[in-house]
Amino acid sequence: MTTSTAILLLFVAALVAANYPWLSNRLLFVFPEPASGKSGGFRLLEWCCNCALILLIGLGLERQINGVIHTQQWEFYAASILFFAVLAMPGFIIHYDFKRYWRRYQKQKRQVERQAESESRKNPPPA
Repeated sequence: MTTSTAILLLFVAALVAANYPWLSNRLLFVFPEPASGKSGGFRLLEWCCNCALILLIGLGLERQINGVIHTQQWEFYAASILFFAVLAMPGFIIHYDFKRYWRRYQKQKRQVERQAESESRKNPPPA
């Protein structure tokens, strides 16, 4: 595996893993959605586990490609976590903002349709 292929695969895996907790209601990729729903705290815990998993995959790829894992300071890990947070923003926004506006739009659309239907019943078109 070339270095550029490994980086691309790691980036795609990070993008999917960062957004998965916000876009799916399944618990830890495996278990079905609980009856009470998935809480925000559990979504954050899943996100942290995914972040650690991606960091471990990155370390494994580095070892496979270079033969050695280079030592890193805390700044590297802080930047990696923040980059993972930036990758998670689309899923977070869709889950907490977009869905609310979409539900409101759908509700208004149904109200307009009901209103038009009731008006058509009151005033039937001339025959």
